[in-house]
Amino acid sequence: MQVRRVPLAELAAGALLERIQSGEWSLGAKLPGETTLAPQLGVGRSTVREAIRLLAGRGILDARQGSGVYLMALDVAEEWEQVLRRADIVAVIEARTAIEVEAAMLGAERRRPAALRAIRRALDARAIAGQSLEEHVDADMALHRSIVVAAHNEVLTELFDGFVPRVRRAMIDMLRIHPVGDEHADHDVHAVLVSAIADRMPDAAARTSRAHLDALKAVFVG
Repeated sequence: MQVRRVPLAELAAGALLERIQSGEWSLGAKLPGETTLAPQLGVGRSTVREAIRLLAGRGILDARQGSGVYLMALDVAEEWEQVLRRADIVAVIEARTAIEVEAAMLGAERRRPAALRAIRRALDARAIAGQSLEEHVDADMALHRSIVVAAHNEVLTELFDGFVPRVRRAMIDMLRIHPVGDEHADHDVHAVLVSAIADRMPDAAARTSRAHLDALKAVFVG
């Protein structure tokens, strides 16, 4: 399936809309300027301008020449919501890759017997998780967290734990947009990852982790 690439401006628009919907600004309020928003969103000023243009096109913002940008609405059309959810999912998968690929490699190098038992229990629990998306995602997150913990790097664990709420929301959205096609194949990929960690094969563990996350991302990025 060919899916268009998600532009950086849409990622920035999604992040800006999230702040708007959290109540950071009231209706009619003037938003900060580009020089303030750009570093906050982690993008350049031209990307901020494009993000504002996108939201203005949906009636959320009003860019008034010589005056500034004003908040006009809090809601967007359902179609646009899906575009922004897709952009958020891509950003989350990229961040997961940065954390989890390294954790898989270190876990294969450093895992101890107790950590390996915890990983295998989490894998078994994932296989029998309930039918709801929330239960499946929670079981999946528990497995990936057990692998991060096996890396014995407190910073990686703290990063992962701080990131879990955002990951959980994005993964639930992902499965609503694109359900898992073959649950047995999906489980097999995770079993291969666990085997690589059990066999102390760091390169194989890292490759498997990256390939899995790259495949998730490919669904949304053409």
